[in-house]
Amino acid sequence: MDDILFALFFILIAVVIPGGLTIRNCYNLFAKTPKKPKVAFWLTFLIGGLFYLLLYEISFETAGDWHEVIYDNQLHYSISTEYGPEAFYIPMLLGGFGMVLLCGCKTEKLSPLVSAFAVAATALFQVLQIAFAVQISNHVSESIEYLFYVYHANLFILAVSGVRALMKEQMQYYESRKAGVNETEECPEKQGRLSRMVNTFSKYTVLIFVCLFFIIAVFEVLFLLFGQGTDAPVKAFTDTADWTFSKQIPPPPMEYEGHYLCTVAAGGHKKVVKPLRYGKRRGQKIVVNRQLCIANAFEDYIMEKLPRFHKTVRNFYDTHGYPLSKLITTPLRADVVYVLMKPLEWCFLVFLYLFDVRPEARIDMQYR
Repeated sequence: MDDILFALFFILIAVVIPGGLTIRNCYNLFAKTPKKPKVAFWLTFLIGGLFYLLLYEISFETAGDWHEVIYDNQLHYSISTEYGPEAFYIPMLLGGFGMVLLCGCKTEKLSPLVSAFAVAATALFQVLQIAFAVQISNHVSESIEYLFYVYHANLFILAVSGVRALMKEQMQYYESRKAGVNETEECPEKQGRLSRMVNTFSKYTVLIFVCLFFIIAVFEVLFLLFGQGTDAPVKAFTDTADWTFSKQIPPPPMEYEGHYLCTVAAGGHKKVVKPLRYGKRRGQKIVVNRQLCIANAFEDYIMEKLPRFHKTVRNFYDTHGYPLSKLITTPLRADVVYVLMKPLEWCFLVFLYLFDVRPEARIDMQYR
């Protein structure tokens, strides 16, 4: 029964809702009398966006910029953290706001300049969302992951529908205003000037391109002020590893399965676990911190002086430590294990300083 309910829920989430919204959006796109897709827009944009983020987190385990060492079953970030905020995330937020104005608000409540801004911002949003769709394409392989492209396609359909409906309503509005002026022969100077500016499609298009140019110019100035250069939008995609537009070569991945303190040193937040350097473990490159070195130095000492006791300790670790390492899959979990291990680390350190002649030399030689 549970399997049947899960299957029905999966079909609802992965097939019925996306399929129904796509059909509705396509119908509105090709309708003879286009209308703003307000209800379909909110359902697609918000609920679809939440499912998109959830699916992204499930499908791609990302953990670091291209120059950072990650595990061999992880991916580097798809957008560079150095260039992403100003060149991708902020423009995407601006473009999303433009789509809300374009598709989610009534045309008669938008001034010509605001309408033009909405279209220009939406155009920028479409360029970025299509670029991101291409960026992740080389890692889309499972059937459910093609829902990414269903969402991207719907965003594009909504944008085209919104622009089409806006243009149609604006033309009808200004034609009716023109007819009203001819009948009454009254036209306030300000209203007349505004109407003359946007009463034709061609002039309205010019206004849109002016807004788009202004938006891009503002971001270009910001890029220069932040020292990122005018090619920052391109570098946001190319200054990455593992993805379609990536141009950087990452360092070799780390061995994921092994000593849980190796996992902690490599997987925790740097300010917490305090990595020191790279080391070698079974021919694999790993990240080393002092806690890991102290623990291994302790094991090295008892293996040298107390081999039978070391065999017991090693057997205990092989039984419990390895399964624990498989659970440390997030930086937060690694931080927690690091903190919990601190008392044991201090015990190891006190033991070494009590019985080893050169404790720091033994600690430093670990994983060399």
